[in-house]
Amino acid sequence: MRKTNILDVVSRKLSPFILLFGVYLVTFGHISPGGGFQGGVALASGLLLILLAQGPGVLSRTFSLKGISLVEVLGYGLFLLAGLAGFFWGLGFLSAFLAPPGTIFILNIVIGAKVGAGITLICWHLFLEGEESE
Repeated sequence: MRKTNILDVVSRKLSPFILLFGVYLVTFGHISPGGGFQGGVALASGLLLILLAQGPGVLSRTFSLKGISLVEVLGYGLFLLAGLAGFFWGLGFLSAFLAPPGTIFILNIVIGAKVGAGITLICWHLFLEGEESE
C-alpha cells in the first residue's frame, strides 16, 4: 500500500482519539451504553489504524506480538478467575461477589483487554501474511 502524506497525518491525529474513546467505553461501560467488548473493538481499531497507515514497524516499536499475546492470555485467565470467584462465596459462576458495580467494572476491563488484544493479533498476523505474499 502506498503511504500518502494525508494518510500519515490523519492517522497520527485520529488514532489517539479512537484509543481514548475505547478506554472510555471500557471504563464507563458498567454505567452507560458500551462495555468491555465494544471498548476492546475500539481499542483494536485505533491500533489497526496505526498498523495500516504507518506500517508494522511503527506499531512494533510500542507493542510486540508476544506482549499483545500475553495480554490476551492474561485476559482469558482473569475472566475465568473472576467467574470462578463466585464459587468461593457460595454463588454460581460469574455471580456478583463484589458490590454491584465492582464485579461488572472488573469484567469490563478484562474483557476489553482480551477483545482488543485478540482482534489486534488476528489483524496483525493477517497483515504480516499479506506483506509476505506480495
